Amino acid sequence: MKTLKTRGHIFSDSNQQLEDYRFIFKKNDLPAFQEKMKEIGLYPFKPTQIEILQINLGKMCNQTCKHCHVDAGPERKEIMTHKTMEVCLEILKNHDIGIVDLTGGAPELNPDFRWFVEEIKKLNRHIIVRCNLTILLAGEKFQSLPEFYALHKVEIVSSLPFYTTLKTDSQRGEGVFDKSIIALKKLNQIGYGIEGSGLTLNLVYNPSGAFLPGNQQSLEADFKRNLQNKYGIVFNNLFTITNMPISRFLDYLHTSGNYEDYMEKLVTSFNPSAAQNVMCRNMISVSWDGFLYDCDFNQMLDLKIASESNHIIDFNMEILKNREIVLNQHCYGCTAGGGSSCGGAITK
Repeated sequence: MKTLKTRGHIFSDSNQQLEDYRFIFKKNDLPAFQEKMKEIGLYPFKPTQIEILQINLGKMCNQTCKHCHVDAGPERKEIMTHKTMEVCLEILKNHDIGIVDLTGGAPELNPDFRWFVEEIKKLNRHIIVRCNLTILLAGEKFQSLPEFYALHKVEIVSSLPFYTTLKTDSQRGEGVFDKSIIALKKLNQIGYGIEGSGLTLNLVYNPSGAFLPGNQQSLEADFKRNLQNKYGIVFNNLFTITNMPISRFLDYLHTSGNYEDYMEKLVTSFNPSAAQNVMCRNMISVSWDGFLYDCDFNQMLDLKIASESNHIIDFNMEILKNREIVLNQHCYGCTAGGGSSCGGAITK
C-alpha cells in the first residue's frame, strides 16, 4: 500500500487505493460492484432526486481518529474559502435543496463557519453539522457553539464509537470519551436530545475493528440505556455506519492483515434492498475546493461526478439529476448488511 507521509502524518494515495481494489478483486475472483448492480437491474445507476447538499468545509480537525476516511487532523490545511461558500449559497438560492449537511474535518474550524450557518439559515434550509463533540471544549472561541446551534435549530450528528472509555479512546484518541461526555451533557442542558425541544442530537457508531456494525435498533437501545444510567445523557437517534475501506481504515486493514477478509465480507453481505436506497441517489457532495462528487467517499478517492461540469461554479441541476453515479469496489461498504449512509442503516 503506497502512502504519502507529510509532517509525520500518513495520507493514503487515492490512486493506489483504487489499484488495490482492482488487484484484490481480480486475485480473489470477487465480482466488480457494477456486476452486482447489473444483476439486480440497477446499472447504470442513477439518482432519484437531489435533496441534500453535503459540504466539506475543510480537512482540519482537532482530532486524529484511526477510522477517519477523510484523513483529517490538526496538520491539514485544506479549508473552504469564503468565495466558494458564496457560490454554494447562490446554488441554494436558485435551487430547491432542502438540507445542507456541513462536514469536515471539524467544520467549526473554518473561520467563516458561523457566518455560513447564518446565511444558510436565512434561506430557510435545514442544517446538519457533523460535530465531533470535543471541539466544543477546544477553547473560548468554541464554547458558545451549543447556544449558537440551538439558536439556528441546527441538527447535530456526533460520532461516539461506544459508551465506554476504552473503545472510544482507542479509536479517537486518549481522553476523547471523557470530553465527549462533558460536551453531551452541555448539549442536553440547553435542550439537545430532549423530547419536544425541537433540538435534534444524533450519535454515530462505527465498529472498532474489521467487522460490520450490529443491528442499529439494538445498538441504539444499548447506547440510550447505558448513557442515561451512567451519565444522565439522552439523545434522539443512533446511526450505525460501516467503516469504509478508505484512507486510515484502509491502512489499518493492511497493517492488521484483515484487508482481503474484510473486502470479501462486504461482498458476501451485499444487500439489494440497501443498494436501492444508498445516499448517493439523493445528494451531492462538495469538496473543500468546490469540486462535485456523488458522495463523501467518492470525494476522498477523488472520483468526481461523471460530467465535465464537475465544479460548483458550473452547477447544473439537470446534468446532476440525470448523471450516472460513479461506482467502484468501495461501494460494497454502503450496501453490506443493513446498508450504510450518513443517516445510518438503510434497511432494518
